[in-house]
Amino acid sequence: MTIELIDAGTPADILDKLLALNNAHALELSWLDGEKLARMIRGAFVARRVGSVDAFILAFDQDSDYEGENFGWFKTRYERFVYVDRIAVAAAARGRGLARRLYEDVFAAAVDAGQNLIVCEVNSEPPNPESDAFHASFGFEHVGTAALWSGEKTVIPVITASDSWGIPKRPSF
Repeated sequence: MTIELIDAGTPADILDKLLALNNAHALELSWLDGEKLARMIRGAFVARRVGSVDAFILAFDQDSDYEGENFGWFKTRYERFVYVDRIAVAAAARGRGLARRLYEDVFAAAVDAGQNLIVCEVNSEPPNPESDAFHASFGFEHVGTAALWSGEKTVIPVITASDSWGIPKRPSF
């Protein structure tokens, strides 16, 4: 399966599937309505999907017009970065390496833009050991001991630098 761009030209039925996949993972990601998803896609540094919508990722750089609380935490601490806001993989598509492929695409886009830091957060409450292991495999490390409160979950900010990525060349679209 190929990685495809999500943008203003993405068909409405695909956007509906993206929204449904996001909201199926609202505990981990946060609930979105169609309008907020469209705004996020317009402002994203990277917005990609695999297949019809087997998986997707949205990431923002430090200059993005994005107001997420966790994004703001990184913005006050780092001059340049790419923030992975959300990634989701449909249950039927798990175990096929789609999340890894999407992260590698973000790493490639970051390198193309001269970025060398990727940041995100992992849930500490409720815990998500699979996410912890996945992020550790890319060299992500906890940044200090700060925990962010975001609604009904507590998250820990993590960061990785480009020397940990081992990324392939960027696919062309």
